[in-house]
Amino acid sequence: MRRAGRPGLIGLAARTAVVAGTASAVSGSVAAGQQRQAQEQLAQQQYAAAQQQAQIDAAAQAAVAQAQAAAAPAPAAPAGGFDLVAELHKLAALKEAGILDDAEFAAAKAKLLG
Repeated sequence: MRRAGRPGLIGLAARTAVVAGTASAVSGSVAAGQQRQAQEQLAQQQYAAAQQQAQIDAAAQAAVAQAQAAAAPAPAAPAGGFDLVAELHKLAALKEAGILDDAEFAAAKAKLLG
């Protein structure tokens, strides 16, 4: 004898199991998709950060190279250790300070140049 209208206890349990199993499968699939999407997004962020760091490193290296080029040492004195320009500047400073007069300055300058 079968009752009309409502399923029996076994039918209700079977239907509940099917619904729960389907919900579990769909939930697992959705969670896996979300996890995969989150991993892809993390990988993209890491790639962008690596690119940005590479640009920063390149800019820093260029700045260091430029600073080193700008701070290159002045040309060295000739092998004899005598810097004519520096000596002429010293003579001019002595003349401006009043230590040397015009004649002494001219003689010292001639001695340096000759």
